[in-house]
Amino acid sequence: MKYIWQGEKWPAFRYNLTGIQDQILSFTEKTGRVDGLLCALPDSIKTEAIIDLMVTEAVKSSEIEGEMLSRPDVMSSIKNNLGLNPQPKRVGDRRAEGIAELMVCIRNDFARQLSRKMLFEWHSLLMMGTPRVKAGAWRSHSEPMLIVSGSIGSEEVHYEAPPSKQVPGEMKRFVEWFNNTAPGAGDEIYFAPVRSAIAHLYFESIHPFEDGNGRIGRALSEKVLSQGLGRPALLSLSRSIDADRAGYYDGLKKAQRSEDITDWVEWFVQMLLNAQKQAETEIEFTLKKTKLFDRIKNQLNERQIKVVRRMLKEGPSGFDGGMTAKKYMAIAKATKPTATRDLQDLVTKEVLIPLGGGRSTHYQVNI
Repeated sequence: MKYIWQGEKWPAFRYNLTGIQDQILSFTEKTGRVDGLLCALPDSIKTEAIIDLMVTEAVKSSEIEGEMLSRPDVMSSIKNNLGLNPQPKRVGDRRAEGIAELMVCIRNDFARQLSRKMLFEWHSLLMMGTPRVKAGAWRSHSEPMLIVSGSIGSEEVHYEAPPSKQVPGEMKRFVEWFNNTAPGAGDEIYFAPVRSAIAHLYFESIHPFEDGNGRIGRALSEKVLSQGLGRPALLSLSRSIDADRAGYYDGLKKAQRSEDITDWVEWFVQMLLNAQKQAETEIEFTLKKTKLFDRIKNQLNERQIKVVRRMLKEGPSGFDGGMTAKKYMAIAKATKPTATRDLQDLVTKEVLIPLGGGRSTHYQVNI
């Protein structure tokens, strides 16, 4: 056997969960905490937090495949699809429109059974703005589907997927497996992170489309998690994968050459846990920001509000080097005396914390 699909027991995956019981439990605990944090947010802020994670997933999933999308374009497209733009903004990039609509479909239809039609619809959305690819259809070319790297003439073949003529049958079996292992089904896989890992590997091993397989595979992993949670998953799988692309490709390569996929499942579950931790940190930060602005409501002038919002836009770590009088002057368009006075007032009101001293004095948000 050279590749996993050539094995006699394909697609009967063998794995051992002994080494990741703690990670599976921790993932469950983290999802519960995220639910609790979300419930504490006002509805409008909650919606923004959800959209931010959807945008991050869309942008990062495309970036992994070498496709750079504008975050504002993706965000506008998602808001358009959710009906959150009173006057829908026209987006020039059809690719951004397509993946944004796909993100909304994944979220809205997570409970629906998977079908060939659904996969074709997803692929058609993903290929918007990519006319060279036959959208909404399995690959049909006669040449081998190879996953390669390296320059022309010195390519390294990492994997060869099943021939195109086998794809319809393989995908029929995949869809049946996907639905039969869902919550409440006859062959249910009880741990959603484990099912998510297997679904991704299984789909990527078939590689049924001409292009877009990685992005569709990650969408399927998210669908699995949402079905397991009974609500749309709130995390960015692709951002976590992007942080360890080498581990991702190496894990796939090894798993696709073995009938025992334990190492792959362990890596993928840890990646999901990392993604959930990151989502928890972001939502917790959003909650802290909300509480801060509730506390200082009507206490700050427009300059101060502008600067504090700008600082918080950088995330929990804030500005590199903190806020300084010079940065304040640039952001608020203020004179040095005004900047000094405003900063001291923000310290007095416990909005900022001063660090250092003298000319090296800088400030962090007290959050």
